[in-house]
Amino acid sequence: MPTLKEVEFYLRGLWLLFKQDPSGFSYLDLSDRGAMRSFWSILWALPAILISFAWWRLLYLQGLPEGTETGALFFFRLALVEASNWLFPLILLGVLCWIIGIGEKFASMVVVTNWLALPVSYSYGLLVLVMMFVPGLAGIVALLWFLLMIAVIAALFRVMRMIVGDQLLMVSTIVLILLVPAMIIAEMLQRYLGVYPG
Repeated sequence: MPTLKEVEFYLRGLWLLFKQDPSGFSYLDLSDRGAMRSFWSILWALPAILISFAWWRLLYLQGLPEGTETGALFFFRLALVEASNWLFPLILLGVLCWIIGIGEKFASMVVVTNWLALPVSYSYGLLVLVMMFVPGLAGIVALLWFLLMIAVIAALFRVMRMIVGDQLLMVSTIVLILLVPAMIIAEMLQRYLGVYPG
C-alpha cells in the first residue's frame, strides 16, 4: 500500500499536470505496476466513502416507517455500487483505448483517474458532512456540489489532454466515458439492489 508521502507525491504530480506542466509525469508511476497500485486509492478514500454511506443510509431510512433498521447487507450492496463506480468506467475506457489504438496510454489513464478520485472523494465527503449536520445549508451545498462537478470535469479534461495530446474530441470522449456511464449504472444498481431512497 502506498504511504502517505507517496500519495502526496502522486497528488502533486496531478496538480502539475492540471497546470499543464509536463514535469508532473515524473511524480507518477505510469507503468502497469503503477496502474495496479493506484487502486489503493480506494482504501485511502475509505473514510470519505463511509461518510457517504452513512448519509445514504439516512436518506434511505427517511422513506421507510420509523424504527426500520438496515443491516450489514445494506452496506454490502452500497459497496457493490461503489466498486462499480470505480471499475466500470475504467473497463469502458480500456475498450475505447483498444478500439482507437492508444492502448499504451491506458495504464497512465488508470493511474491519474484513480488518484484524482481521492481528493474528489474527500471533497464530496465534506459536502455530505455539511448536509448531515447543517441541513439548512442544502441550497449552498447543492451549488458547491455543482461547482465540484465542474472542477472534476475540468481536471479530467486537462490531465487527459496532457496524456493524449491536443486531440480535443478524443479527450472529450474519454471524460464522458469516465463520468456519464458511472452515474447511470450507479442509479440502476441502487434501484436493482434495493438501496435507492424511496
